[in-house]
Amino acid sequence: MNNRLFSALVLLSSVLLSCKKTAGEGGQATIKGKVWVEDWNAGFTIKNGEYAGADYDVYIIYGDDASYGDKASASYDGQFEFKYLRKGDYKVYVYSKDKTLNSQSGDTVLVKNVTVSERKQTVALETFTVYK
Repeated sequence: MNNRLFSALVLLSSVLLSCKKTAGEGGQATIKGKVWVEDWNAGFTIKNGEYAGADYDVYIIYGDDASYGDKASASYDGQFEFKYLRKGDYKVYVYSKDKTLNSQSGDTVLVKNVTVSERKQTVALETFTVYK
C-alpha cells in the first residue's frame, strides 16, 4: 500500500510540474498605458481638439488566443491597466477612426505587442493616440 501511495504521489507531482502556465491572468505582473484622443472633422482636415480618452475601451489578448481575454475602461485621465498577469506575450489594442480614410468601415485597430518577461514586472506602453 505504501508503494502505491508513493507511486501515485510521484505521478501526480510530475504531472503538476510539467504543466506550463501560459500568458494570462494569475500572476503578479501589470501592463499599463494611456489613451489620448484627437478629435477631427469627418475628412481629417480640421482638428477640433484633443483630450484624455476617459472611459475608452482597451482590450488585451493572452498569448495566441483568437479573441480578447479582458477589457478595461480608461480612467478619467485616459490611464488603464491590466493587473495580475503571468509571464508571456500579449496584444493590447484599441479601436480608432482611420485617419488614412482607406478603411471601408472608417475604423482601424491600433495594436501594441507586449512581452512580460519577469514575474512582478510592470510594463508601461507608449500612449495610444486614437482618432475620433
